[in-house]
Amino acid sequence: MKNKQLWITLLATLAAAWGLFHFKDWLGPLVFPLYIGLVVYVTLKIYRLMESDD
Repeated sequence: MKNKQLWITLLATLAAAWGLFHFKDWLGPLVFPLYIGLVVYVTLKIYRLMESDD
């Protein structure tokens, strides 16, 4: 189950990063806050997965 969550998180992150950088001209000044939000989300999600791996 945790392995499936990890893959879903990884694929969602890659899709979000692709979308963020593909549409960066359209997003304009929102690129940096969205990038920081994506990094924080991934960091917290992976930390929770590692914490529950006991």
